[in-house]
Amino acid sequence: MDFSLNDDDLALRDAVQRFCDGEYPAPERGNAETPAQAAQRYAAMAELGLLGLQVPTEYGGSALGPVAAMLAAAPLGRALAQGPWLCNAVIAAPLLAEAASPAQCQDWLPALAEGRLRFALACHEPDARYDLADVRTRARPAPGGGWTLSGRKVGVLGGDVADRLLVVARTAGDRRDRSGLSLFVVEAQAPGLKRLPIGLLDGRRAARIDLQGVTVGADALVGPLGEALPVVERALERAHAALCAESAGALDALLALTCDHLKTRRQFGAPLARFQALQHRVADMAIAREQLESMACVAAMALQAGDPVERTRLVSAARTLAAQLGRQYGLAAIQLHGAMGMTDECRVGHYAKRLIANGLLFGDAAFHLAAFDAARPSPTH
Repeated sequence: MDFSLNDDDLALRDAVQRFCDGEYPAPERGNAETPAQAAQRYAAMAELGLLGLQVPTEYGGSALGPVAAMLAAAPLGRALAQGPWLCNAVIAAPLLAEAASPAQCQDWLPALAEGRLRFALACHEPDARYDLADVRTRARPAPGGGWTLSGRKVGVLGGDVADRLLVVARTAGDRRDRSGLSLFVVEAQAPGLKRLPIGLLDGRRAARIDLQGVTVGADALVGPLGEALPVVERALERAHAALCAESAGALDALLALTCDHLKTRRQFGAPLARFQALQHRVADMAIAREQLESMACVAAMALQAGDPVERTRLVSAARTLAAQLGRQYGLAAIQLHGAMGMTDECRVGHYAKRLIANGLLFGDAAFHLAAFDAARPSPTH
């Protein structure tokens, strides 16, 4: 794989870094956003073109791929950005561009790129863990045409502020069947739909969605009937790759904060940075950052591979490493800061929470390790 960046890539990365420096001041990173701050930052993202990175040009986007998403995700992770960028720019936009009809794309994608319409993917269910095929939400033909949806979705990232929900529902087959799943766009204010906002460990927001006889039109179906699972799996693979890059950015910031602390904090008449045992721990953290940055590149480039098994294998390998290293060195940074690392005023705790939350979002280390093992090529004799 060629990890080199061209001039356009470098310009994008620098532009996002400048945006983060302006919108997310270092002393405030990780703090809860006010509604006004969230709206201002999301509008600024749209103005910069971050929401339309993977929207086709005919619908007002840049038509850039997963490498561009990786370059944007790293500085956003370094800044602990909290808005629903991942839900819309990384998950919803390329999913709709791939599966929606031209008329649907025309209705939704320009508004998404401009920040006027927010989406959230509702695919996980209670008791199903991370199994995307384990779906009990049902969509049945409505008497007057269209569909009636009933069921519950949990852990819907960005679902608390979304205008539209991309709901995975079963239209045929039994629970855990890989076939028979369909994707519907549902208005967040539709009668019979209830959402309960919840806060994640790192301050981001999600929602539980209850669907009680929610009726949608026939035009709400996205993609072929009963064939939604591969589309949703590819959408989450794009999210996994972006989360690896975001974690790499967060770990880079965590390393810088830890080094500064060890240089200024004194013990026994000398800076903590003078103690060899602590130097070794920081060196391990620097090595982990390099590993994570490299695997984020691997995951982003794997999304462009033609072989779906190889794509899954590489993305799962990157996510396994990101989850393991993120938790390990997030907690190590807190320990190196002593008791102050547990306070809200200390930034390291916020970064540790983001790294741990990223390691659980859409699949933990055990889930991705199992996926990697399942995708390994069979031994030849």
